[in-house]
Amino acid sequence: MRVYVNVEEKRWKKYKIDFEKIANAAAGKKYDNAEVSITLVDDKYIKKINKKYRGINKPTNVLSFELNDDVLLGDIFISIDTVSREAKKENISVPEHVAHMVVHGILHLLGYDHIKDKDAEKMEKKETIILKKLGYKNPYAADSAVCTDASCCPGGKTIGWMQRFFVGAFGRTILYMLCGAVASLGFAPFYMWWATVAGIGGAYLLSVKTLPGHSWFGKFFRVLPFSAVYAMSMFWWVLHSIYVVPELANQFAIWTIPGLLGIGIVGGIIFSIPFFAISGTRINTACRPFLFAAVWTLVLWMREWLFTGFPWNPISNIAIENMYIANSMSLYGALGLTFVIIGIIASLCEIIRNCRNGLNWFALLIFIMFGVVGVIYGIKNIHIASDVNISRTPIIRIVQPAQSATQKASHSRSVAIQNAKYNLQVMASLAAQEGEHELVVFPETAYPFVVIPGDTMSLSGILSKPIIIGSNYFVDGNLYNSLLVAMPDGTIPNVYSKSHLVPFGEYRPFGNLIPTPGMLTPGNGPELIRLDVSGAHFVFAPAVCYEVIFSDSLIDGANTPDTIVNITNDNWFGKTPGTYQHLDMVRRYAIESGVPVVRSDYSGISAFVLSNGNVIADIPIGVPGVIDGSVWGAHMTMYRHLGRDMWMIILLVVSCMATIWMFDVAREKD
Repeated sequence: MRVYVNVEEKRWKKYKIDFEKIANAAAGKKYDNAEVSITLVDDKYIKKINKKYRGINKPTNVLSFELNDDVLLGDIFISIDTVSREAKKENISVPEHVAHMVVHGILHLLGYDHIKDKDAEKMEKKETIILKKLGYKNPYAADSAVCTDASCCPGGKTIGWMQRFFVGAFGRTILYMLCGAVASLGFAPFYMWWATVAGIGGAYLLSVKTLPGHSWFGKFFRVLPFSAVYAMSMFWWVLHSIYVVPELANQFAIWTIPGLLGIGIVGGIIFSIPFFAISGTRINTACRPFLFAAVWTLVLWMREWLFTGFPWNPISNIAIENMYIANSMSLYGALGLTFVIIGIIASLCEIIRNCRNGLNWFALLIFIMFGVVGVIYGIKNIHIASDVNISRTPIIRIVQPAQSATQKASHSRSVAIQNAKYNLQVMASLAAQEGEHELVVFPETAYPFVVIPGDTMSLSGILSKPIIIGSNYFVDGNLYNSLLVAMPDGTIPNVYSKSHLVPFGEYRPFGNLIPTPGMLTPGNGPELIRLDVSGAHFVFAPAVCYEVIFSDSLIDGANTPDTIVNITNDNWFGKTPGTYQHLDMVRRYAIESGVPVVRSDYSGISAFVLSNGNVIADIPIGVPGVIDGSVWGAHMTMYRHLGRDMWMIILLVVSCMATIWMFDVAREKD
């Protein structure tokens, strides 16, 4: 550690004190590249700054001013008058007492404090060990501790009370929980992007504050209240499905609280990882945003596989309403935009902590430059997607029955059959309305009977048009959630089965431990379906339900279909945030892939979405009806060309290179 000693009072010159040796002994080897300033003053000088910064109009022995920076630790002021009086009172030499004050001050800069008794014990024990190595006795052996309150620290009684509440475990937990709840408001239907920025930023500032004596597990669980509340605030709507059908509610209502706690525990662990990464490592503050952004993005990438994957609400989605920013995902996807947003948040936090560090500003500039490049590419994507002459699809009719879940599902066989026939009549009546459409798309599980190989579909014959419809498909003893293509003669030439099943809804990730409404078999993965519609060649990528939220899940890099046909059923979630967020995930996928989406939802929101994420027509939640239209603008994007995994590698390499370069620059400055 480099120590800068400023002598403001000439009486200090008669004492030969090795401040650099003492400071390095207190800080340890991990701070070899850090620096600290020690100013030697008298009572008049220290009284002045004590009054200015603490509101206490009297001198003290030592004051420490932490800069919240791992390189520039801060400033220490020591008064010759006070330490001389205290040394005489304790019958020790001035250099010995000064050594104690230097050690005491350095530990304050490293995050130690003595406001609470248990923290004071840790700090005093640390001081005693350090001073013993320097050849000095335990300064607390007698009842003459020189700093039993906050007298040697800037803050005073008011700040001391605030620290006891907000820095203490209880207050810190409340703040973390508040940040988690606020951070969830940036997504649909609220779109309060600034709340997500504030929530994550607040948790970041709490996490980078050094807490001495905390174990690795302690640092991990410290941020758990943020991540658990963040997860529960975003995903509580999943449990709404339990209460949609009375028969299911009677069976599964008991799992509501355990389910909510499970969301909090799993989400808490997942979203704690980025904060743990920065709180468990001391690096240059300008490098920390790259670490934080890289780990957050890595966690998003890993969520693609946990329990078959649930990458819901990447941070990039808070920008979905801003077409220019959102379309940067055509360049580097949700991963890249999340990396940029998280990096900007973390860089701003580091600037708040120390605006005098030029490298903190440079880190912010790098993330902003990434964002600007993305916006420039996104503008190009917007224009391509708007070109109606590119890959226009046939006129498609989307049917949204919007029957209630109770009407659609029942455990009584006789009532279920009666409801199924009625629902078919409703759908047929909606689909049979006059129009110029050439293809009809029905939602997920719209056909209420199980289909087996060799069956025909009378509904397509009634409409005299090819149809796409969701149904359960049974073959070789396995039941699938499938998308069927039926021709006007009733034949079913194409069956696509859902491969990404919903955990706890369509399969049991923990065996028979937790009951699950359905036990389905996953399909074989993505494919393209080619149809002859009114003499035109029509190619689409099928997607059932939430398969559309997975990057790279539907289309490979070599083929570009005319559209994605996404059939889904959000009836289980009603008008909760989940229904709106599901549509935003569709918009995100359209931007990433450069392929528009035709989305048929059983109860809403059904929509035509262009490849720039623009919704050109939709049917609101709970409204039965049809919309006729077509989509266009299918094209190859840079994101789809490189692929999700390649972009993850690129982002990690960029983070490592930026971190190494900034670390070298900071070391050269030292």
